[in-house]
Amino acid sequence: MFAIHKKIVVDEQGRPQEVLISWEQYQQISEMLGLDLDEDAIADLRQAQRDRGMKNRDAYIGPRGEPEV
Repeated sequence: MFAIHKKIVVDEQGRPQEVLISWEQYQQISEMLGLDLDEDAIADLRQAQRDRGMKNRDAYIGPRGEPEV
């Protein structure tokens, strides 16, 4: 499980206003959510999702680069 180590900033009444996390954790979260992907990578993932939905086995390659059978 992924644990977020955070600091919560509260106002004068003790209500949470902001959350601070380390840069390292921010980067991990960003990567997990795919926020670090460029447009080409996003387009590739969308195409892979369409291929999977259409059961297009010709679109898949094996671990050595050959088409999956």
